Amino acid sequence: MKAQEVFKDFKLLIKEYGETYHTLKDEDLFTLWFLRTYVNDNEQESAKSVVNGPNDKGIDAIHIDDNARAIFLVQSKYRKRLNAASEKANDVKQFAELSHVLGRYDHSDFKIFIENADSLVKDKLNEARRKIHKRDYKLWFYYATLGKCSSIITNEAIRIVRKCGIDCSLEIFDGKRIMLLYQDYLDGVAPPIPTLDLEMEKGLGIVVKGVMQRYDKPGEIESWVFPMRGSDIGSLFETSGVRLFARNIRGFLGKSTKVNKSMKATLIEEPEKFFYYNNGVTIICDHAKKESEKGRDILRVSNPQIINGQQTTRTLSALPAQARKASVLIKVIQVPRDVREQEDGFESLVSAIVQGTNWQNPVKQSDLVVNDRKQIEIERELRKLGYLYLRKRQSKSEAKRAANAKYLKTIKKEEIARAVVACEMDPILLRLGVENFFSEEQYHDVFPNVDPNFYLPRYWLMWHTNKVAKRHTQGGYSKWLVLNFMWSRFASIVRASKRAVIFRKLCESRDDYLYRNLHRAIDKVFIAARKYYSKNKGNMTFLDFFKAKKGRDKEFQKFWQTPANKSRRLFDKYIKKVEEKITE
Repeated sequence: MKAQEVFKDFKLLIKEYGETYHTLKDEDLFTLWFLRTYVNDNEQESAKSVVNGPNDKGIDAIHIDDNARAIFLVQSKYRKRLNAASEKANDVKQFAELSHVLGRYDHSDFKIFIENADSLVKDKLNEARRKIHKRDYKLWFYYATLGKCSSIITNEAIRIVRKCGIDCSLEIFDGKRIMLLYQDYLDGVAPPIPTLDLEMEKGLGIVVKGVMQRYDKPGEIESWVFPMRGSDIGSLFETSGVRLFARNIRGFLGKSTKVNKSMKATLIEEPEKFFYYNNGVTIICDHAKKESEKGRDILRVSNPQIINGQQTTRTLSALPAQARKASVLIKVIQVPRDVREQEDGFESLVSAIVQGTNWQNPVKQSDLVVNDRKQIEIERELRKLGYLYLRKRQSKSEAKRAANAKYLKTIKKEEIARAVVACEMDPILLRLGVENFFSEEQYHDVFPNVDPNFYLPRYWLMWHTNKVAKRHTQGGYSKWLVLNFMWSRFASIVRASKRAVIFRKLCESRDDYLYRNLHRAIDKVFIAARKYYSKNKGNMTFLDFFKAKKGRDKEFQKFWQTPANKSRRLFDKYIKKVEEKITE
């Protein structure tokens, strides 16, 4: 039942893609999702690669990646039921035989093949063939189905491709593997890194006698521990980029942090001591196999992720000459896919490993939720609207480089948490520290859903309140109370999703009429908050008054209705203008 429930959610996701790409059929949307999840995380580029249609020559997508120097051909089968239908041997075989059509140096057979092809398919195949033969691009074939494919058919297709005469590989994704890929997508680990070779250190006066290998039979988890040359660790980042750290709870914290400056100093001044000072790097993977080739001992790992040691890896990458003189301890943990499918088993294991191995940079409560699927979905939904959501602790410049796109605004998850708590809860909670909002007790109340129309109106109202607070002496002490009150009057105006969207867009465009009247309304609440303080302060300072007692929000609501509050009439006037602007 669990697999079927996951499949049901998967089909809903494919339907959601259709809301953006109206001209694509379900089978094309499945192809698009596969490309975006396994080949190229740029959704728009993936959509342009879909070529399914009349005279498509049995190809559903052609993606040319000049950075990777690779050509990707996809044939997909979007089945209505998971693992029900078996793929026909002839369909898979014909797809594999395309490798020979593209691989032959004789152009005549290829010319005959594309003669009656769709013009888009013809153009892309011509470009692909030219880059394969003149620029040595690698050719990848992916057969993606929600059905089943026997090992006999799979092995025969792989055998056909291996004989094509060019650098070419074929992978078949059946329904089970697609669902595992879907789980990686939900976890934010897509596209994955297929394989990496970890070369074990040897030579240059270093003697390494064997590798520590451990197998945990009850847990089906296997581990390896060995040293690697620092430059080889750094090159992992050069090869794979930030995808290598997708399951890490933090991003790169920047060169100026105390720990990273210390690592850099060690590499420059005494690189031979780096091995003794550094905690090492921890990698999890789906599968690992020790091999020897060309005089090298390597551990070949599939779908690897560095879950501890990102700062080390990035620092080594930045100083390759010094890193060649350094060594690093590597721990590789193979967690089989069937273990990952156990309820909470994999995520709990990763979380425990991260907490247990991360000594140099302390782990905060907010770090432990960054890979929660709710956080990943919030990031995706906000990205669609042009917002860069920082769910991981990292420098803003690093986040922008990783995003590789321009955004209207950068928002930290802590800012969203503050906005929700200030609007929905007792504002005094903001004085207890933001980390409390990520505890097991409060997290799901602070982040109840993944709807941007829930978070952005609260965030933008907080943004405006912060702006006005700067005009008032000690306004920073009363701003959470002011924001809480503002939301009590403003929530009904933007409750409907359409109005929430309009308010957001007016904020993004810096609409002068909205800004002017909203700021005037907020200003009147700040004035009332100071009068409320003067009337009830006793011997307390302004700061102590707004952080010393729960229920100030309820008391202020009562004060607002009293004759002592002279701000109410003008406030009502300005907030009415704001509402008219949003609803006009």
